[in-house]
Amino acid sequence: MGGRFKAAPEDFRVEELPAYLPSGEGEHLFLWVEKRALSTPQVASALAAELRLGEREVSYAGLKDRQAVARQWFCVPARAEEAVRGVDHPQIRVLECKRHRNKLRSGQLKGNRFQIRIRGPLNVGAGGEALERLRRRGLANYFGPQRFGRGRQNAAAGRALLMGEPTRGVDRFQRKLFLSAFQSLLFNRALSARIEGGAFAIARAGDVMQKLDSGGLFVCAEPQVDQPRLDCFEISPAGPMFGPKMMSAAGEVAKVEAELLSQEGMTLADFSGGGGETRGGRRAYRLAVPDCEIAQEGPDAWLCFELPRGTYATALLREVLGARGEPAEELEPL
Repeated sequence: MGGRFKAAPEDFRVEELPAYLPSGEGEHLFLWVEKRALSTPQVASALAAELRLGEREVSYAGLKDRQAVARQWFCVPARAEEAVRGVDHPQIRVLECKRHRNKLRSGQLKGNRFQIRIRGPLNVGAGGEALERLRRRGLANYFGPQRFGRGRQNAAAGRALLMGEPTRGVDRFQRKLFLSAFQSLLFNRALSARIEGGAFAIARAGDVMQKLDSGGLFVCAEPQVDQPRLDCFEISPAGPMFGPKMMSAAGEVAKVEAELLSQEGMTLADFSGGGGETRGGRRAYRLAVPDCEIAQEGPDAWLCFELPRGTYATALLREVLGARGEPAEELEPL
């Protein structure tokens, strides 16, 4: 349907869907924060400064887009409760604070709710048709371009770290980001090869399959048995997030994944150099498309939908907007 998105932070609204809500008791304080035009780590740093805490004392479940208005949970020690009332930052609002027994950790979220303004769409009806096709075919679960940084510099830095090349000034957060970006780039390449080979929605012997409700993994031994489960989005082939703890595929699927590493001049053993940051795992290639509403507002349109954690709104936008759709400017790194 064409159009531009992210022309202004208010055009891209994200609300975190938490895995659980704070109980009201405990040694940790959950902060429901609205941020505007800041990355999640920037907000964490600002909160640490405002509350006179160490940066490691501020945690969050997931990264949210910088060029957006986003609401998400942060967690700080409960001793900062009185100081929270004095937080004064032009791009940060603390909307609620509540105690909990456990610290909020990375990945502890259900998903995200999006409201995205599309400026100047060329054909809103075509967007609806694209969504119908996606509902039948499924959504390719690509990592979004903002994960890789400008010119894919984050992924290049991650490869350098794994290969033992000299790096300077890389802090703990950057190290984790860079290593994950390189794993994510290889996953995207594997997914593209799967689509180009015509097997996006096909079960293959040797595939690692993921149960989409529980995340459980198993190796496909009988494609004719697993294909009906794949057709109804009960399971999906799961691509590689390379690392020593990743469940291995079998047969031809394993050969294809090994060739992907060979093209980089690497082996699976090289990912041991990333320590706990590159243990490895699996990520679903294909997801069911969520309910998505398209509403026109004057010359613009709004897309409203929810996605599970780890899924990028840009993956859906590229399908609905097509080649004529684009961000208003280059996507900022998360």
